[in-house]
Amino acid sequence: MEEKGHEVIFVARKKEIAHCLLNLYNIPYISRGRGRHGRIGKVLYSIYANAKLFLIARKHKPDLFLNFLHPYPSQVARLLGKVSLVFSDTEHADLHHKLTLPFVTKIYTPSCYRLSLGKKQVRFNGFMELAYLHPNYYSPNPDVLNQLGVHEKEKYVIVRFVSWTATHDFGHTGMSLENKRKAVKSMSRYAKVFISAEGELPPDLEHYRIKLPFNRMHDAVYYSSLLFGESATMASEAAILGTPSIFIDNDGRGYTDEEEMRYGIVFNFTESESDQQEAIAKAVNILSDDSSRLRFKNVRDVLILDSIDTTRFMVDEVLKYDT
Repeated sequence: MEEKGHEVIFVARKKEIAHCLLNLYNIPYISRGRGRHGRIGKVLYSIYANAKLFLIARKHKPDLFLNFLHPYPSQVARLLGKVSLVFSDTEHADLHHKLTLPFVTKIYTPSCYRLSLGKKQVRFNGFMELAYLHPNYYSPNPDVLNQLGVHEKEKYVIVRFVSWTATHDFGHTGMSLENKRKAVKSMSRYAKVFISAEGELPPDLEHYRIKLPFNRMHDAVYYSSLLFGESATMASEAAILGTPSIFIDNDGRGYTDEEEMRYGIVFNFTESESDQQEAIAKAVNILSDDSSRLRFKNVRDVLILDSIDTTRFMVDEVLKYDT
């Protein structure tokens, strides 16, 4: 967009590693502070966030607001009479839908999105993760193997445990601690295990925590033999990088369903005890198959050919409003 002569202003909440990545890539941004946990905290934060964005918009006078299913930019855009373009791929984010949809100009979803959102919805044939992992923008760096301390042909697994604190995560518990331990122990027989986790881990799992610069995680996933865990985004990232993934979540996602049913590279399980056991068994099955790596990398090639370049699509849609 900047190369085409447009000015772009980033406003970013201090969440996980968002600010770290913006700083790393020298992208100027305005912070809107940390979010809040709990229902009351999120309500209070919404008032603050709207006020903050309104003041920023009054100062910089943007023509268009672009965001990923957050109500605040869309609400402020409507208040100021501006265009609001929103992307979403999480069907069960019910509250965000209710607080965002009435104010958007258009909402864009992958074609595999489970919900019909009305006349404002535009479906596209692709995945959000292709906005940054499409081969047009991303190339894996094998130096990550040295950083992980593994050799080229050594199998390893990335395990992802989440904190379940997002608004759409209320009511979820994820894997039990007992089954987390069982999963790590079972997979350790076939591959080296690295855990990426939000928050603390018990001492017996802490020593598995991955020690890697935050901007190298996609490289680590690319060269891994399996992604196992509770993150839909990382499951889809793995699929797009040609790495099989096991995703455990009661709600699932339309895009992980698509990546399983159409490409067979994601395996979806619920949080039930029986499904947790099946997920562990499936992980062992994949890791014990020495021919799986090449097969799944070939699947990635097909997936990329079937999909659009999400970034190019986003830019084209924004430029339709260039007056």
